[in-house]
Amino acid sequence: MFAVTGITGQVGGAAALDTGLSVRGVMRDAAKGGAWKERGCEIALADMKDAGALTAALSGVDGVFVLIPPIFDPTPGFPEARGIIAAVTTAIEAAKPSKVVCLSTIGAQATQPNLLNQLGLLEQALSTVPSPVCFLRAAWYMDNAAWDVAPARDAGVVPSFLQPLDKPVPMVATADIGHLAATLLQETWTGRRIVELEGPRRITPNDIAATFAEILGRPVRMEAVPRDAWEGLFASQGMKNPTPRARMLDGFNEGWIEFENGEQSSRKGHTELKTVLKQLVARG
Repeated sequence: MFAVTGITGQVGGAAALDTGLSVRGVMRDAAKGGAWKERGCEIALADMKDAGALTAALSGVDGVFVLIPPIFDPTPGFPEARGIIAAVTTAIEAAKPSKVVCLSTIGAQATQPNLLNQLGLLEQALSTVPSPVCFLRAAWYMDNAAWDVAPARDAGVVPSFLQPLDKPVPMVATADIGHLAATLLQETWTGRRIVELEGPRRITPNDIAATFAEILGRPVRMEAVPRDAWEGLFASQGMKNPTPRARMLDGFNEGWIEFENGEQSSRKGHTELKTVLKQLVARG
């Protein structure tokens, strides 16, 4: 049996379904467990900050998939993420699963302050646990384009923080992340391991616009949001600490958020951008 945290999300759900084996879904909300029970999953209730509940949820399994909830507007110093990381680390040390696959991110190794440092902290903490650990560093999610569907459909103009608009960006479909996570859970290794994943090819913002245009049957273009407007815009949307998010975007645009071993060494998923965008458009 494998324990999967974040099973109610896209990546965790895909990982659980792709194992084809018995799964214990770890979730905070019992109300979300019904559909997974119908699929034959065991359900364990645990908040990601509760080391005791997590220890019970992660005990007696052959492997664990760890996915911590994203915190897009962190307090300076990342205390929210640090609390979750401490609980997860304590639970894994106590439960001693035979292996751990941890969802991380492209650029987790970057030393420049930015939003993705939270996953760098997670990697540092889990590198000390006794179980073999594999860090799955995934590229920018193609599925983030869900936010672009409405402006593409309604106005034909999509604001882009990824710039220049013709710069290729490493991206990957969440379905491919879940599939690889399930594959890794069934492999055997020792010590610490890093696997980096992106899609079949790198994608520019202009590629996204062109693909939306093809799917929607109307002209669609990207429009770069000026850098000096970002933090004010994010603050107007309710963010209290917008700088880490802005610096993350800088990292993609300036190239210092990249795979540690470069594009040549990354694994490549199979899902194309058009497949993902068609699904997003269909969902509305």
